[in-house]
Amino acid sequence: MTDEAGKPPLGRRYEINGKRLALYRDGEGGPAVVFLPGAGLVGLEFLNLRERAAELTTSVLYDRGGTGWSDATELPRSAEAVAVELRELLRAAEIPAPYVLAGHSLGAFYARRYAQLFPGDVAGLLLLDPGHEDIYDYLPAEAAALNEQMSADVPEVTAEQLEQSRVALAELYAAWPDSVLGPLIENRLALWRTGLDETANFESELYGELRAGGALPDVPLIVYTAMGRNPYWAQFVSGDLERRLHEGLHSMHAALAASVPRGVHRTLDDASHQYLHVGHTDELATAIGELVGNSRRRGSGAGIDNLGE
Repeated sequence: MTDEAGKPPLGRRYEINGKRLALYRDGEGGPAVVFLPGAGLVGLEFLNLRERAAELTTSVLYDRGGTGWSDATELPRSAEAVAVELRELLRAAEIPAPYVLAGHSLGAFYARRYAQLFPGDVAGLLLLDPGHEDIYDYLPAEAAALNEQMSADVPEVTAEQLEQSRVALAELYAAWPDSVLGPLIENRLALWRTGLDETANFESELYGELRAGGALPDVPLIVYTAMGRNPYWAQFVSGDLERRLHEGLHSMHAALAASVPRGVHRTLDDASHQYLHVGHTDELATAIGELVGNSRRRGSGAGIDNLGE
């Protein structure tokens, strides 16, 4: 990869431990809001929320190692490795703590691990349809077998499937500027297996790592559950089982929110898991504003208001 070929459409790359990591920042002030994408997604897919957050404070998009416009890295990785890497990147970019960490799906695992390791760096957490190490305690009995079925070897995609994905992504991100949209789509299609590779260590490493990591710090936390139909699940399950899966995830997320004193659980009834952030910009931007505002009130000595339901 040449420097020009690897140049991100926005932002720049920083060298961390011999690897170049892409980061884009905007806005000013603190606490900075840092977005941690889900598996298979990249930072620029959260451009809509980055723009809204930048109206309030410093807003940061980045690609962790092995994804997007950051250098290739062997996948999967431990959550600790990802968290340490992010901390070093934020320091290199001179973005001071504390941070509001906004983690989606797999990114929520990494946000929680960061909070376990570096609690003093964290001002708040926004977890978007997060996974959880005890997920099977909440899901129907069929879920484990279903997971094995969905995790079976995935064949190479065909040219027709890639073109279908190109059209779908262009429609999904139609509001993104052309200078970002084209490179974003081509990057996603070229690295389509990244999401599979990143999640390959859930049972073997990630779940145990989060369980052993300890409790979350006492910071404001908002957890969202996407309750809309999941197109991927629909290929494998009946409507009734999908309903019960959603009910289990709802209970799991409610328990996660209740694990800290200022945790709040909310739902997005018409949102699907993978892209819940795209169609709900206003609501999620409001949640970010609540977390930033709580941190600032705490810093000013004016006390911390409980987040409302």
